[in-house]
Amino acid sequence: MVGSRAYGLYHRYSDWEGSLPRGSAGRRPTAARRARVPARTPAAHALHELVALSRAQFDAPDEGEILRLAMDHIVAAGPYSAEAGYLKVGGDLVPSPRNGQTHALAVGRRVRELAGQDGNVTVAGRPWGRALGLRGPGGLHGYLVVTSRSRPTRAERSLLAMLVRHTAAALSVAFAHRRQREDALELCRLREERTALQRQLISVVAELGYERAVYALMAGVAASGGGEEAVTHALHGLTGLPALLEDRFGRLRSWTGPDRPVPYPEPDPVRQDEMLHAVAKEAGPVRIRDRLITLIRPHGEILGVLALVDARHEADEHTVLALGHAAASLALELTHMRNLAEVELRLHRELADDLLAGTDESSAYARSEAVGHDLHGSHYVVVVQWSNRTADDSFAQTVSRAAVAVGMRSLLTRRSDHVVLITGDRPHARALYEALARETGTRSGTIGVSAPSDSLNDIPHHYQEAQRALEVRRQSRERYGTTFFDELGLYRILGPGSDYRELETFVHEWLGQLIDYDSRHHAAMVETLSRYFDCGGNYDETADSLAIHRSTLRYRLQRIRDISGHDLANVEDRLNLQVATRVWKIVLGGPG
Repeated sequence: MVGSRAYGLYHRYSDWEGSLPRGSAGRRPTAARRARVPARTPAAHALHELVALSRAQFDAPDEGEILRLAMDHIVAAGPYSAEAGYLKVGGDLVPSPRNGQTHALAVGRRVRELAGQDGNVTVAGRPWGRALGLRGPGGLHGYLVVTSRSRPTRAERSLLAMLVRHTAAALSVAFAHRRQREDALELCRLREERTALQRQLISVVAELGYERAVYALMAGVAASGGGEEAVTHALHGLTGLPALLEDRFGRLRSWTGPDRPVPYPEPDPVRQDEMLHAVAKEAGPVRIRDRLITLIRPHGEILGVLALVDARHEADEHTVLALGHAAASLALELTHMRNLAEVELRLHRELADDLLAGTDESSAYARSEAVGHDLHGSHYVVVVQWSNRTADDSFAQTVSRAAVAVGMRSLLTRRSDHVVLITGDRPHARALYEALARETGTRSGTIGVSAPSDSLNDIPHHYQEAQRALEVRRQSRERYGTTFFDELGLYRILGPGSDYRELETFVHEWLGQLIDYDSRHHAAMVETLSRYFDCGGNYDETADSLAIHRSTLRYRLQRIRDISGHDLANVEDRLNLQVATRVWKIVLGGPG
């Protein structure tokens, strides 16, 4: 059905309007004139109404008018009523002023629940209702909530879909025009701001000399203690260009100015080294693509990279001068920070060295509080070795960064071929390894983790456990990755350095529950298990050697499974149990 309002809209915009005789408005057409005009089907008439509506929407001055036209002329598509309309503004759905108040809260709540999807809407007295998203290339522009007094036919649904598509297309154009206007205004504002800054700078140059002014500004920034952010902010103010500071590995430390990439690109270690080598060969700043780059290296060692983003190649000699003074100011700041970090690292390393060698607990607790590390509670010793990296200070710092990145609170030191961490948290099975693989650019590394240590006096012993775990991993088929000492099983007592204490620990782990059971009940479960293994698992021989019935042996073996929690049918459990019974009987002296 076509409503009178839609009919009027059609006659306002239709191409047929020009065919009507002049002066005929308000007069009924004669029979002869009606005979000359071809009859229209309802569907064709509705289609022409929608075409006229689409024209009006594309000519509308703003998004609100586009939505209003769609709501006012929804009847052109069928037996519909526009219950509500919404436009997406700043991430929120703003209702149209033409929305009715009767069902406003329920309809608004339902539209937000749909979260950008189309869906049914329930309105009293209306058997059919839908919330239809108005979408364009940029995403969701809004919603049109439509109800019907009867279930729409297929043709009526097609017309409604066409109206929604045309409305969404008109909104996309309107939003694009709005963004263009806003971008143009922002560009104009930035240019005016830059012009004002340049005029101010010219004034300073005229009075005191540009170089002296820049030097004084950077010296003041350095003295203020504002840090890296203050220097890049000052450099951006002097040049009008985005200023940024990266560490030597290409990770962003500070950015001041527009167009900051989010997220910041992950550095490529190979390209980063190539870039550093190319810039280091030049005496001053080097242009690489859209950036003007200089290195921060106060004593030959590269501490960071300072750059200006200059996509339009607007930098002049004043820009280069400002960049040089900013780099000198940052060299002092980063050197100071580096010295503080080295002092802290030395204190951490000395404490870690003493803990690994064995030290007085009260002294260790006092020193740990001084360096901000809590030694109370359980601790793990972690040994890190990478095949392509020597265990120097640079690699120690790499391990420290990776540990911090995965949330490990640790003390760090190094040995000739590995780095050692003493941490209060059990490391994740893969997190530290993956972080180091990213830091170093290679996966050819091995990590050994000790069992938890509840006493500071046990840390030297647990350091040996971590080394054992690392060595077992290095000798295995998959030599790279992380190995935990408490998951080594039999390998814990096969490696070099095994001692009586380790043997006792291994036996207790596999036979402790059976030994306790025998002691409490004056039973012989461990002896039964030992005889069973000595007889090669033969039931008859085992029963004869113990002078018991075969059924009694079966009962005891089942009780052994229940008490110990180990499965004799499992190959690894069977091997560890057999070795444990041998150690129990031969090395530890059996029941005594």
